[in-house]
Parts: sequence; C-alpha cells; structure tokens
Amino acid sequence: MPASNAALVGSSRRTAQRAATVGVLALQGDVAEHLRAITATGARPVPVRRPAELAAVDGLVIPGGESTTIWKLAAIFDLVGPMRERIGAGMPVFGSCAGMIMLASRLVERASDQETLGAIDMTVRRNAFGRQADSFESDIDIPDAGGPPFRAVFIRAPWVEEAGPGVEILATEPRTGRIVAVRQGQALATAFHPELTQDNRVHAIFTDMVRELS
Repeated sequence: MPASNAALVGSSRRTAQRAATVGVLALQGDVAEHLRAITATGARPVPVRRPAELAAVDGLVIPGGESTTIWKLAAIFDLVGPMRERIGAGMPVFGSCAGMIMLASRLVERASDQETLGAIDMTVRRNAFGRQADSFESDIDIPDAGGPPFRAVFIRAPWVEEAGPGVEILATEPRTGRIVAVRQGQALATAFHPELTQDNRVHAIFTDMVRELS
C-alpha cells in the first residue's frame, strides 16, 4: 500500500468526527495543491481571502510561495490582525516553506519591513538552501508520520537556525543536518513542500491536530 494511503487507513489517530474545516490562505503560492492534499485526508478545505472566511475555519494552512508577497497581500486584505488573534487563541496552523517563514518568531536576513506571526519560537533563515536553481528532493525521516521516509521537495527553502526549548523537532534534512520540520503547540511548519507530492502524511498530521480541537 502506498505510504500516502497507509497513513490514512487503519491509523489509531483517525476518528469518526465530523469533517474538520481547514482553510488555506489563498493569496499567493501553492493554494490548489494544499486544497487537494487536505481533501485527501478527509477534511474539508476552504480558500481563505477575507477575515470572515478565516473566522469560519477550524485550522489554517499558509502555503509555500513568496513570503514577502503573501505578507503584503495579507495586510491589504486585513488578515494579519485576525490571523494573529486566532493563532494566539489556539487555532491550529501549518506553514510550508514561505509559511514556515511567516510562522517564525525571528528571521535571519529579514527582508525590509517583513513581519512574522511569531507562532513558533524559532529563528529561520530565508532561502537557506539556495536559489531556485538549487532546488532538490531528499528522503527525510518523520517519525510522527509513520511509514517509510518522506520524499521532500525543497524549493528556495528556508531552514531553522535555532529552535526554542518548547519546540519539537520533527525532522532534519540528512545531507546537511538542518532542521526542516517543527511543531510547537498547535503550530506546525515544514521547510519543504509536502503539497507538491502525492504523499499526504504531513497534511494528515495537521488535520489530526485540527480534529482534536474541532
């Protein structure tokens, strides 16, 4: 059975609860890919572009893309304050690549005027693995996902330079030893793009987090 299906069948973490509603911040980036992956886990995906849409979801995904562009658009659409409020109140949130940058408390080589949501006590280096031409794939072990190594896609990816004492390190990239997946409380972040694969195990971890609170 493929790893993406094995994580969804027979898992003791799966419940018969109502389908959780998971929003995807739909301003820029890999929105459609996250919507597909969320659907595959049995949750109900909803694009989020306005505060009212954010208020209606049980959890939020911040997709891979360009973090400075996503932040500027979030400010234009009056989403920054509501995101901070909901995340601060315990709403589960998952950020991939650019989303990891937006969830960080601190950035190395911060772009001018770039802010973050501060959901995870970590220092993140933007574009740490190099430029677009340096994109690569790597098999990483994610014990919480179960099954074989996860084939992770890194595109202009960040890494975690430093994680605070309350941050759980979920995975490192084997060639460099750099931290590429973390969790703190109800916030999950990956430096890679799980949405660009057909392996839905990382999204399953997140939708389980959402179901536990919904």
